Amino acid sequence: MNRVILKFRGKYSFLSNFYPCKVEYEGLVYPSVENAYQASKTAPHRRKEFLNISPKEAKRKGKKVPLLQGWESKKVDIMRELIWKKFSENEELKKKLLETGDAVLIEGTTWGDEFWGVNLKKKDENSPWGYRGRNVLGQILMEVREKLREESR
Repeated sequence: MNRVILKFRGKYSFLSNFYPCKVEYEGLVYPSVENAYQASKTAPHRRKEFLNISPKEAKRKGKKVPLLQGWESKKVDIMRELIWKKFSENEELKKKLLETGDAVLIEGTTWGDEFWGVNLKKKDENSPWGYRGRNVLGQILMEVREKLREESR
């Protein structure tokens, strides 16, 4: 049975989108994936607003901005691109991600996110993760890890 990393905290905080690391997206360099992701939701002329704030502030601001047309159909691809940049362009983070081996990466949340993560307050024996939620972020992280592993062979 594979090891499971259920929370992106402590030793595994580097897996969190809030983890500080420079991420370039469409010509701007953001202080975290969260900042870049939240900025990507809105019109290019508004994106600088996400450069010099914390990831927490970026998330809050991202809930209030007018969304790009077709955002829902683009958001997973944008997240995949940002996660790829985070780990492929930063050797230290790449090494840490690869060191997770074949662990199942689960974005376990207590705030009820059942899209990017799983809701640790709601067990679900029908879910591959054991909790209710899609774990899209965890799946992207595992895809990126596999792609990085293949590139380093």
